[in-house]
Amino acid sequence: MKIMKLFRAAAVCFGIMTILCGIVYTAAVTGAAQLLFPDQANGSMIVVTQKDGSQKEYGSEWIAQEFTKPQYLIGRPSGVSNLSPVGKEQQELVSERISRWHSFDPDNKADIPMDLVTASGSGVDPHISPDAAEYQVARIAAARNITEDQVRSIIRTYTKGRFLGFIGQPAVNVLQVNLALDGLLKPEKVV
Repeated sequence: MKIMKLFRAAAVCFGIMTILCGIVYTAAVTGAAQLLFPDQANGSMIVVTQKDGSQKEYGSEWIAQEFTKPQYLIGRPSGVSNLSPVGKEQQELVSERISRWHSFDPDNKADIPMDLVTASGSGVDPHISPDAAEYQVARIAAARNITEDQVRSIIRTYTKGRFLGFIGQPAVNVLQVNLALDGLLKPEKVV
């Protein structure tokens, strides 16, 4: 009898906690997020209004997408990196990526910025440094048959400065720059 009483108490407690934590709490947090921060709660999607008036989502402002063609700004390598920065495996990966950049853009003799050859901790960083963007300007301009100043202007438009002017580093959003290069994104349409 005592075991049944304990089992019943445990089952009731489990049921109550499941309802409170699994349903009530989840609904409250989801509802508050949708009410207070709807854009962020829905993934900070970049939405562009098409010529026919419809809207198309191109991706999240906060999740990297892979670009591999010469006419696009290319972001950080994908994949999580928890390797030691001074370890042999990391050095081999960096050397391989440097070789890939040299074969991809053989006319570019500038030093390759580190964020183009090292993965971020999350593996989905949508930003690169202004130096990494500048490294690619000549290639993009040549591939698109536009001036380097036009490419730089678009990059500046989608470069965010330091938070509060002193926290973090300036960052260029790769997806936004590429959508703007394709003429799909105008500064007033950034969501």
